[in-house]
Amino acid sequence: MATVPVTAAQEEEVEGSRPAIAARGPEIAFFDLETSVPQRAGQGYALLEFGAILVCPRRLVEVACYATLVRPADLGVISAATVRCNGITRDAVATAPSFLDVADAVYHILHGRVWAGHNILRFDLPRIREAFNEIGRSPPEPKGTIDTLPLLTQRFGRRAGDMKMASLANYFGLGKQKHRSLDDVRMNLEVVKYCATVLFLEASLPEVLTAENLVEHAITRSKTNGASSPEAKKSEANSSPDSSKRQRTISQVNNSTPDGDNPETVEPATNRDPTELISHIEEMKLDATMQMDASSSVISGFLEPADVSTDCIKISVTPSYHTQRTFIKHKDSPLHLCCAGLKVQFGVSTKFLDNAGRPRLSIVVDIPEDLSEVLEFCDNLAQRSLQESGSASEWRPLMKKYGYVNRPTVRLNIPTTVSGDASIYSTDIYKREPNGDIQKLAFSKVDAAELDPLFVRGNKLDAFFSLEIYDYQQNAGIRLVAKRLVVHSKQHQS
Repeated sequence: MATVPVTAAQEEEVEGSRPAIAARGPEIAFFDLETSVPQRAGQGYALLEFGAILVCPRRLVEVACYATLVRPADLGVISAATVRCNGITRDAVATAPSFLDVADAVYHILHGRVWAGHNILRFDLPRIREAFNEIGRSPPEPKGTIDTLPLLTQRFGRRAGDMKMASLANYFGLGKQKHRSLDDVRMNLEVVKYCATVLFLEASLPEVLTAENLVEHAITRSKTNGASSPEAKKSEANSSPDSSKRQRTISQVNNSTPDGDNPETVEPATNRDPTELISHIEEMKLDATMQMDASSSVISGFLEPADVSTDCIKISVTPSYHTQRTFIKHKDSPLHLCCAGLKVQFGVSTKFLDNAGRPRLSIVVDIPEDLSEVLEFCDNLAQRSLQESGSASEWRPLMKKYGYVNRPTVRLNIPTTVSGDASIYSTDIYKREPNGDIQKLAFSKVDAAELDPLFVRGNKLDAFFSLEIYDYQQNAGIRLVAKRLVVHSKQHQS
């Protein structure tokens, strides 16, 4: 195994040397950051330590590691609260390299690989981007991401309580979390292995090893286990159920988490189960049937609201080994809708994040009464289905109403995908010219500012979208994903 030449005792003092990694490979980069604890609103985080291991995805063994302390521009940001949190003092980082000195090594490890970590979407990814932006460099981009907090919460359940790394480690008897980057990522990998093993055993003997029995025994054991102290129980009771890292802030600042109304549900490609593949195959079949000529915005496979019979709408649940996927179908086919002449209420928003930590674009449009009736029916049906399945997530209504006329609106998501070193739109975007011709718009990269003139408030568009049910981090609902948008020219706005 190739490693940076440091001993366990020296890992706290390691300098920013490049790890012994010859070329970009298929390894998964598990990484973790340690930062300062902001003491006032708007102060932000200062990166104090970066640690990563590269893991072979076939054998789940560590093949390389790298760790470095990072000297912040202002040592004064390291407060007593920071020291209590991770033990990193001003003296420890006084002679450490700056982030500018180690940026090449960090980029070399992360760029183009699958990233993995606990709660990285909410915390670590935004901090990495901030650190590179502060030195005027483009941040590394992942091939995909695996956030083990929502992944384990969904697949493993809350058997370990709040699902923090410390709680998971205690549940499996892996020792105490050290809150240092390299130690934490290695513990993270072990936790994933243990959870996967338990799920494998349950799938192999479903009548004997049920999740309910395991949870019951775990609760009984925790009541009699001396390692479970009153302080630990108190900490669990006072902690947020969807937070995995220790409390890093006194007040919430620089919040770059996904919005509560629109949490991310896309799971990384490296974790897809058979039902997800079925879903993607259905989407590929749908894409293959899309036909659009130069003079029309009609696409086969999409239904107008008037063509939808609510009596034919049903919820389809596809089980797998340890989870299930929920779909909305119309006459046994996935329900995909289209509607012409929707008016933009709010332009391009970038406040939500995708599964790689990049801004996820969306717009808000007014919808007519017939579409509102169809979506309201789907919303109520899906909500009842999830409640009957035992989900305790809070349901986020699909439609909202704005203005004195109380007009219903929905959010249309414009997803993006990574192509090489750049991101591109997954949504096909067209413009209807004054003569009625429809021209596809070409974009070389994702740029919200480039879309702003198209989706100005009051502009009209034709939308073709799919309905995706999500149940993620205690939030559930329906997300509308735009497959194709046709923006009307000014002459067609009336």
